[in-house]
Amino acid sequence: MAALESHTNLITSLFNTGLTHAQIAYTLQQMNILPCSEMSVRRFCARHGLKRKRQVSDQALERAVAGSIYETGPSYGRKFMTGYLSSMGLHAGEVRVGRILRELHQPYHEFRREGARNLNPVPYHAEYMGHKLHLDQNEKLVMFGVTHVLAVDGYSSKIVAHSTMPVKNNLVIYEEIYRPAVMNHGLWDQVRVDHGREFYLCLYMQEKLSQHRRNLSRPPYLQTTSTRNLRVERLWPEVNNRVNYPLKQALVHLLDQEAVSLEDNLTRFCISNLTCQVSQIGLNRVVQSWNAHRIPGRGIPNELSEDRCLTEVSEELLPCASVVANMYEQDLGSSLTWVSTFGTDPFSSEEDRIHAEQDFAIDYPDMSLLFNHVVNGDHTPFQDALISLMNVTERYV
Repeated sequence: MAALESHTNLITSLFNTGLTHAQIAYTLQQMNILPCSEMSVRRFCARHGLKRKRQVSDQALERAVAGSIYETGPSYGRKFMTGYLSSMGLHAGEVRVGRILRELHQPYHEFRREGARNLNPVPYHAEYMGHKLHLDQNEKLVMFGVTHVLAVDGYSSKIVAHSTMPVKNNLVIYEEIYRPAVMNHGLWDQVRVDHGREFYLCLYMQEKLSQHRRNLSRPPYLQTTSTRNLRVERLWPEVNNRVNYPLKQALVHLLDQEAVSLEDNLTRFCISNLTCQVSQIGLNRVVQSWNAHRIPGRGIPNELSEDRCLTEVSEELLPCASVVANMYEQDLGSSLTWVSTFGTDPFSSEEDRIHAEQDFAIDYPDMSLLFNHVVNGDHTPFQDALISLMNVTERYV
């Protein structure tokens, strides 16, 4: 205890950053200051009146966790749930959140205990925010007309842009992923993607902006195998477990029951339309939670990315997708697929589409409720909504 007294200011500072007693003891050991145990740090904090300020009561936290379980399903453990609560402005320690998760829903707790963790042992290094930007697509729901695309900063692990679309498309990925990522955070030194052709427009623009980068010694982009696109590949199991697999179960059940057929173009269009909207709700929640949760040994993505990329690009240098696509085709003599659809758009006019959407919204005004049910194992509301959408659509075609 006497040895700790000589480092009062340091320990107080570490405590105020939110580190646990065990983390403080480990930090002191890693800094080669002095060996000490978690109990020694705990006694020191008690002696100096260092107590955690609870920003929310147990009762209020239980209510918040209960509501969040309904929104996120069984796969959010204490770390992800703490991040999800933090993204909504409710801050609580992981230990408290974990205890409430165990007590509040024992079946979900056992489900998480039995689940296997996905670990990536391959070493990875990014020097700063803006060093590497990873882009990748997820096609677990591709047979139902749903593709997710993420952009992740390599240094902070923050998801800086994301989108859900019926079919992966160069113009959509540029407009909804690359362009907003660069406009909101600055220009990355290097973009990393796999060998998919859907990223050609992003790579074309990254090449044109390459002279504006912080470090010109690096190639502006790299195309590697998917297994080497480390930062973003790490995220797909989280998205699959929390979004894609629950929805896929509901849709496969409809196919097994022969309630729908993917051979019909109207059915394909409606399945893609509804599933894209519902899965985007779940993806938004995963992104919010991921960016606000603490990664052991690294920190919180939102905090690690606060410095932004050092190079900012004006909006004039980042034209909209249609302009960049024209530049691409003229410069390279190649053609791009401007619009990608899943199935055939059944509407003959925009007016018919608006009327169908209005009729559907009368019965289903809040799409998030459909996701809430699906992620908690209740497929019926989502399946009923899909059948309803198909019936409404048929009335206007």
